[in-house]
Amino acid sequence: MIDIRKPVVPTVPPSFDTRDPNSPDFWSERFDQRFTPWDQAGVPEAFKAFALEHRNALANVLIPGCGSAYEALWLARENWPVRAIDFSPSAVAAAREHLGEHAGVVEQADFFAYKPPFETNWIYERAFLCALPRDRWQDYAVRMAELLRPGALLAGFYFLGETPKGPPFGIERGALDALLTPYFELEEEHEVTGSIDVFAGRERWLTWRRRAPEANPVA
Repeated sequence: MIDIRKPVVPTVPPSFDTRDPNSPDFWSERFDQRFTPWDQAGVPEAFKAFALEHRNALANVLIPGCGSAYEALWLARENWPVRAIDFSPSAVAAAREHLGEHAGVVEQADFFAYKPPFETNWIYERAFLCALPRDRWQDYAVRMAELLRPGALLAGFYFLGETPKGPPFGIERGALDALLTPYFELEEEHEVTGSIDVFAGRERWLTWRRRAPEANPVA
């Protein structure tokens, strides 16, 4: 059975040594102290609905910044080819504990250097972009485009609206469009219900389809 214990969210956050979210240690400290307010401790309904709708059209799912990897477990149980990655050793350990017999779908890896074991048809976005400092956002867009063949999908939850600090680092909708439209065409957008407190009212489900190489600067 999956362990869905709610993360500890104390009134006063614990003291942390690492303040740089570019470092795996930043995230490992928070997993080690079970201070993970971004963790839904379950599988969002919007995710399940999208996966079931595209069951016969998509395979080979990559989940970057997977955290506890609840969605990876759901996909594995549904017999989807899936690979979930995180660069935090503690996050990977938590994910593997949750996944049990399916723990092999989780790897410790740096998304920006990672080479999936398959041609990826869908990259699932869930609190990954908003975990990255703003100076990595262009790297995110380029790497997503490199990993997805024309017609493949980048789909999931985006945290919209500028934030003074983070993580989560919110992004204005216009800035997100400017970031992704050189490489992707927006295919679907809808509101999200059931968000946890840290994302409530600011999440949207967006489905982006990879443009043909000749339409953008990434081959």
